[in-house]
Amino acid sequence: MNRFTFPLRHGVLAAAFSLLASAALSAQAADPIRIGVAVGLSGANSVVAPAVVQSSQLAVDEINAAGGILGRKLELDIVDDASSAVGAQKAFDTLAFQKKVSAVIAMETSAARNAALPVISRGKVPYIYTSFYEGRSCNKWMYVNGWVPEQQVAPVVDYFSKTRNAKTFFLVGSDYAFGRGMLEFTKKYIEQKGGKLIGEEYLPIDGSDWTTVVSKIRAAKPDALISATAGGAPNVSLAKQLKGAGLTLPYGNLAIDEGTAKTMGDAATGLYMSASYLTGIDTAENRKFMDALKKKFGADLKTPNELSEPQYEAFYLFKAAVEKAGSTDSEKVIKALGEVSFNGPRGAVAMNKSRHAPLSMRLGQVQGDGSIKILETFASVDPGSQCPNIK
Repeated sequence: MNRFTFPLRHGVLAAAFSLLASAALSAQAADPIRIGVAVGLSGANSVVAPAVVQSSQLAVDEINAAGGILGRKLELDIVDDASSAVGAQKAFDTLAFQKKVSAVIAMETSAARNAALPVISRGKVPYIYTSFYEGRSCNKWMYVNGWVPEQQVAPVVDYFSKTRNAKTFFLVGSDYAFGRGMLEFTKKYIEQKGGKLIGEEYLPIDGSDWTTVVSKIRAAKPDALISATAGGAPNVSLAKQLKGAGLTLPYGNLAIDEGTAKTMGDAATGLYMSASYLTGIDTAENRKFMDALKKKFGADLKTPNELSEPQYEAFYLFKAAVEKAGSTDSEKVIKALGEVSFNGPRGAVAMNKSRHAPLSMRLGQVQGDGSIKILETFASVDPGSQCPNIK
């Protein structure tokens, strides 16, 4: 046997393996990064879901047009969670274990989020929760860029106390984690500020007949009303029934978004809301966001709102985290999510305060044409201690 035969064959094999490895890496680099969006296309959140989907689609289009992330395109997997806990478990299971997404970016009801978190933990999937909520939901795999009570309640209560001389308050909510959590914080804040609670009523999460509650509000004669109801539909039914009953007291809604307010017609006129995002924010970044949405969706555009804008922003936070990590590896991305920021329509946002984000909050009031007039702005409001022990 020729003494050069083995080295020659070894060299050919090495070159072949090198080519195969290179091809495999190129194929992997070309594979899209799949992002899951679980959202209530049906159920209580169906009022707000279309705007959330549109914001997701815009973010993916923009990122892909700019070259993707680490040279890879993004691909959306949108699944209906039916605005429910059972639906969320199914949706997240599909995304984590069948679609094998690299992350989930989603706003949901608190009940749906709580049901989905064990699935996220089993799948070790980074999750950016983009909804405002009652606070203190903590998980190694979750970061939050929506507001919490420490950021949202004070503007409404303080405004009613200072400008409407409100001393007595009536609270109304949906009977689940969000409604109970928000109003428990609100009650403590009212009492801390010297106010008095004279009524507190709840309906089931899918409740729509507020007749008895409205009668109790009328009988109690509070100086102001504050509500925290689930999703879009309960907000609409409560506001319309209050209007129909002729109640005109100052009304602050802790769960309303701008898009839902516009669907209410004159029932929403005069309603107060505290939000981190409103379409009237006068910045170059917000104008760019609004113009891009109008260009992409035209007459089909749904009103951008407090639930859809954080959804858009979260894709860019994920992009920054992957680029910082240099990988879509879950452990590396989770670490990086607490170290990156994005300057978007709401301003600069970083989820660096115990997995939550300091946010500029705006107190707004719904006008007769459905637009929101910004009355006051509170810069960089701290979310407080939310998840200090999660590593």
